[in-house]
Amino acid sequence: MNTATTTTTFDLNEGFFSRRNWLDWLFAALVAAGGLFAFSQYAAYMDVYEKGILVAAVPAAIWIGWFWRPLRVLMFVVAAFALLGVASYQGNLARADSVFWLKYFLSSQSAILWMSMLFFMSTIFYWLGMVSRGEGAAMSAIGSKLAWAAVGMALIGSLVRWYESYLLGPDIGHIPVSNLYEVFVLFCWLTTAFYLYFEDQYRTRALGGFVMLVVSAAVGFLLWYTVVREAHEIQPLVPALKSWWMKLHVPANFIGYGTFALSAMVAFAYLIKQQSVETRWYKLAPLWLLGVVLCFEPVVFRKTVEGGSSYWAVYFGISALIVGAILFGRRRIAAKLPALEVLDDVMYKSIAVGFAFFTIATVLGALWAAEAWGGYWSWDPKETWALIVWLNYAAWLHMRLMKGLRGTVSAWWALVGLAVTTFAFLGVNMFLSGLHSYGTL
Repeated sequence: MNTATTTTTFDLNEGFFSRRNWLDWLFAALVAAGGLFAFSQYAAYMDVYEKGILVAAVPAAIWIGWFWRPLRVLMFVVAAFALLGVASYQGNLARADSVFWLKYFLSSQSAILWMSMLFFMSTIFYWLGMVSRGEGAAMSAIGSKLAWAAVGMALIGSLVRWYESYLLGPDIGHIPVSNLYEVFVLFCWLTTAFYLYFEDQYRTRALGGFVMLVVSAAVGFLLWYTVVREAHEIQPLVPALKSWWMKLHVPANFIGYGTFALSAMVAFAYLIKQQSVETRWYKLAPLWLLGVVLCFEPVVFRKTVEGGSSYWAVYFGISALIVGAILFGRRRIAAKLPALEVLDDVMYKSIAVGFAFFTIATVLGALWAAEAWGGYWSWDPKETWALIVWLNYAAWLHMRLMKGLRGTVSAWWALVGLAVTTFAFLGVNMFLSGLHSYGTL
């Protein structure tokens, strides 16, 4: 008894750095070496702010690798293949069509297409694991591995695209977070990475099918946008985006978007589990309504944006079938889902993380606006809807922490939050105009 107590006390009082093993320090040394290499190679092209971002990124990368060890392997694999892709160009963008691994794997467009296919396959395997009786665990494990691979290809594609933009011209080069095509890639891998963290922490893959649905929906939009708008073509930045603030504001913003979307899909799973024993179909009307709302999105795009009406008709049909199948098989699905308390906890933690980063992004956006337009706030439609999103989740967190909000109401609120966030992200670009009109569809 005394020995156990002493050991526990020692573990609790042990210093943060003293808990690091030799692999931790090797990882830290490699990250630091990578940062020094990047600084020595590209410092001449950076201003003082960008140098500061690079310097701060090194300890941040070390900490996150120490915090969640699976990211170390991802970082090294992505770095190795991204460097191979960059070296294969030899300063000539035309080599993308003649070098085998560039043409089929490592050029930005090839890597992002692989990302898209892997995300679709991951979604399929997660759902096969959900509905299978015998080999469900194996199917879900494959879905998880495919999701990791898709995140890796998304990061490789983004890093290589960053380099490709500079091959087009020093004045064209920019971090790939400047248009809808690039930020949809960012949204896909960020949302998946946060889900994979929760999957690892809670030791359950049962939520993968739900979360990957929203990621696959984003991939569907990305593919349509690529075909109709040729959005994969790298374009020079508009003057308003030629700022180092973009490198901070946009990623922070999309951590918020990604975790808000994750929380909404967990909320959907919560409602499915809660209603799994309900036999009266009229009692399921709210969930059917949710399905109609989800399927309504492609109708809006079909009528708003020219080109691709047949694509969105197919999208509508697939969306309707998926929602109907989930509701029809809700009992079997509910049996595989974690307890309601676990779902509620994941929902809360996702929104808490998203709210923190969305707050940071909003502050950074205000500072960026002051530099670009001379004022911190102008009630531009994008800014107004960002404030609405912030207030929505601030109210959700207040009700949870101060009033103990749980269960059905919080789940529906999280789903409504996704609708509000989606309009702030896409709807404003489609239907409203303002200072952010450079992001129109």
